[in-house]
Amino acid sequence: MIISNMEEIPGRPVVRHLGIVQGSTVQAKNVFRDIGASLKNLVGGELKSYTLLMNEARQGAIDRMKEEAAAIGANAILNVRFSTSTITQGAAEMLAYGTAVIVGDDRDG
Repeated sequence: MIISNMEEIPGRPVVRHLGIVQGSTVQAKNVFRDIGASLKNLVGGELKSYTLLMNEARQGAIDRMKEEAAAIGANAILNVRFSTSTITQGAAEMLAYGTAVIVGDDRDG
């Protein structure tokens, strides 16, 4: 499945538009990550445990979006975007959404 934040794939015509697809996941903070993050806040720098958490959430949302697109026969998702929102204290949603399409073969061969 082709995933792109572009509106089209160069050389691959959109044959059919199937509509918007989305995938989301809600992640809660981990008490051990919070302790490490609190210590890191004192000295500054990247909160690597939270970076990992967000990467895992983003991949989970993409995987669910791909499943939804595949279920309706898409072979590509275009104009992909991400959004986050706080659900409750210590938990956030990662949402991935885009346009499911069927793209044709490469025109150049």
